[in-house]
Parts: sequence; C-alpha cells; structure tokens
Amino acid sequence: MSIQNAYNQWATSYDSDHNRTRDLDQQLMRELLQGQEYQAILELGCGTGKNTQFFSTLGAEVVALDFSAGMLEQARSKINAAHVHFQQADLTQAWPVASGHFALVVTNLVLEHLADLDHFFAQASQAMSANGQLVVSELHPFRQYQGSQARFQGQEGIIQVPAFTHHISDFLLAAAKAGLQLSQLHEHWHNDDLNQPPRLLTLRWHK
Repeated sequence: MSIQNAYNQWATSYDSDHNRTRDLDQQLMRELLQGQEYQAILELGCGTGKNTQFFSTLGAEVVALDFSAGMLEQARSKINAAHVHFQQADLTQAWPVASGHFALVVTNLVLEHLADLDHFFAQASQAMSANGQLVVSELHPFRQYQGSQARFQGQEGIIQVPAFTHHISDFLLAAAKAGLQLSQLHEHWHNDDLNQPPRLLTLRWHK
C-alpha cells in the first residue's frame, strides 16, 4: 500500500488509536517551543492537525502541508483559523511555498517516509528566512533497527506504512549539505520505555 493511501485509511482513527510515539511527539513540541513566537511557520506533514493547533498559538501565519487528503480533512475539521492555511502537497517534489519566508519550519514523524533526505533539507533551507529554524521530531533510528515503523489496524489487519531507515549521521550530513547549522540534538523516551532504546529523536538547526 502506498504511503498516501495508508494515511488516508488511518485518518479517521489516528487520533484515537493507542500510540505512544504520537503522544510523546506532541509533548515534546510543547516542551521545545512553548512561549516562542514566529512571524510565519511551515508545518510539513501536519496529519490530523495534532500539532497544528499548538503551532497556531506561536505563529502569526501557519502553512500546514500534508500528502494525505484524508488527514487534511481531519485537520480542517478541528482548526478553523484565518491565519492557518492547509494545503495538500507531495514533499518529494518542489514545495508550493514562498522561498525565504518561514522563521520556523517543523516536521513531525515524517522523514521515515521520505527516501531522499537531501531533497527535504534543500527545500527546507530554501523555505527558511534568514536566521530561520528547522525543527525535526522523528522516530529514533534505534527503534527502526529493531523493526519499528508506523502501523495501524486496518479493516483487513495490521497495515504497515512504507518507511525508510535513516541513520543519525544521514540527517546531519543532509542538513550540512543544505547549509544548516545544528544547534540541538536530543533523544527521548516515553514513560513506558523502561530499558528500551530511545523512542524519538529531535534536532534543531539554524540557517
């Protein structure tokens, strides 16, 4: 099943499914960004809007992109604010956004579904304003080494969303090629992850 079709199917149950990774990601975004203000925010892979509502309190303008029409439908049903703009887009192609416009570019649990990190970081750098920030929250590669990937209960059983394993060094190299400077790197565990590898990896770069 394609990534797009998988997320279209998952859209109606995504928010209610038991999902420690999703919940930890939401928590981390609030811990990392609470109290900050941005003129314009670009959210890549907004999904059902699980973080978009929070980003809307930080940014005077929020542009939220996603590949899945089903996910965007859920997001639009939750968030009706004049300064939040949802748009369907394929992140493997040129992004339909203004260059040099966004003070914050942020993506959550998306890069595991993108094969080409060089394209992603080049497009992110192009979208960022001078001194802009890029924040990435991603499934930790250590989890992927153990076989973890996005999955959900479909009508005919468990559906695994196609994924690519990227090592930490892959993120750092691709970002460096795009001219970004790493300022933060953290590994995170859910409260239920005792004696387990880290669940999430968060990174912040500056232009």
